[in-house]
Amino acid sequence: MPIDPVELVPGREAPDFQASVIGGPYTSPESIHLKAFQGCTVVLYFYPKDDTPGCTTQACGLRDRWATIQRPDTHFFGISGDSIESHARFIEKFSLPFPLISDESHAIAQAYGVWVEKSMYGKRFFGTERTTFVVRPNGRIKSIFRKVNASEHAELVDLDLSNLEA
Repeated sequence: MPIDPVELVPGREAPDFQASVIGGPYTSPESIHLKAFQGCTVVLYFYPKDDTPGCTTQACGLRDRWATIQRPDTHFFGISGDSIESHARFIEKFSLPFPLISDESHAIAQAYGVWVEKSMYGKRFFGTERTTFVVRPNGRIKSIFRKVNASEHAELVDLDLSNLEA
């Protein structure tokens, strides 16, 4: 059951977490802490599930625009409740250049307020809301993009990162 996190808004400190990651510079699974990236911009993009139509569109859009999205001192992570093994297959199948974080317990999604009640075909369930957070080098949230359109996500992130001084 989800917890009620403090409402995250721009200017608030981003919740720290420790989690397993694979992909990008992490050729084998490693454990990372968000606090380890202080001094750098961090993009955290939460998505529902590996290798589903919307999530594949979103991930491949980021991949296809990677050359313009990628910036010095900026770290980019996708986060879902899938396992490290699932992430490794997703990365390999679609040649994704960025790392993916496994949040099987949904603790990170809960801390960021994106583990929400959803409804599909009249059935109610909990799942991850497609949301992106841009975290400034001081650990505070710069931008939040909720209920992101998968096909427009890459352009949105690229534009926001182009305006880091704002």
